[in-house]
Amino acid sequence: MRWKGRRQSDNVEIRSGSTGRRVAAGGGLLGIVAAVIILLLGGDPSEVVQNLQIPQTAQQQSSRPMSAEEQELAEFVSVILADTEDVWREIFRSEGQQYRDAKLVIYSGATESACGFAQAAVGPFYCPGDETVYIDLAFLQAMTQKLGARGDFAWAYVVAHEIGHHVQNQLGILEKVHTQKQRLSQVDANRLEVRLELQADFLAGIWAHHAQRMKNILEEGDIEEGMNAASSVGDDNVMKRTQGYVVPDAFTHGTSEQRVRWFTLGFKTGDVNRGDTFAAREL
Repeated sequence: MRWKGRRQSDNVEIRSGSTGRRVAAGGGLLGIVAAVIILLLGGDPSEVVQNLQIPQTAQQQSSRPMSAEEQELAEFVSVILADTEDVWREIFRSEGQQYRDAKLVIYSGATESACGFAQAAVGPFYCPGDETVYIDLAFLQAMTQKLGARGDFAWAYVVAHEIGHHVQNQLGILEKVHTQKQRLSQVDANRLEVRLELQADFLAGIWAHHAQRMKNILEEGDIEEGMNAASSVGDDNVMKRTQGYVVPDAFTHGTSEQRVRWFTLGFKTGDVNRGDTFAAREL
């Protein structure tokens, strides 16, 4: 992926080391593999980050400088966030609206958010309360080792998906879905959540389409990396990895095939009007 030498976003905050408070630390099965169940905004992030069940609490590591690898990852994420800003500003402007930039916090270990505590076990997520994406760089590094989601475009897909939730928030979709879910059974709420997540995948594809048109960012194999990342976090794939069997009524993100298909639709068409997953008869 072509990214070096391009503008980095001014909306990135790096928090390294301790938050100065004792927080829940991952234990048991709540490690990187189990965490993909809630990867990419698996439900309400305020519920996720405040209800992690662990055997004990742990003090965050003391502040430390970022490694060279972490520094490069942070720069990469900053460039991708800048790309999303350029793309969505243009799209919103074409519709007579103004895009409000999201913030992105890069942290190590754990940090505070308007949705509660964030930590690597939760995975990347978007918090509508402060309009911020939270990413632990260790999670991005582990995507390759634990999920087989290799390549820099796989990381870009994660950022673009979370910014897709920010777009949904600005359009009032997140609030509407949250309100509807409160009136539904768990199974029906999960089905609605799937439509929300698949739309975020579609919006990630929209970003890739327009970023390529505007900046020629793609190299050979990049889109395949993105589709592989989307497939690796499909509910069916995650459940097979973590529990050995699939429970469709518990899906919250969609199958691997669905996630790839909606991302691909956004990338191929570049047409935001094609992404109404809530009206689609078949996902």
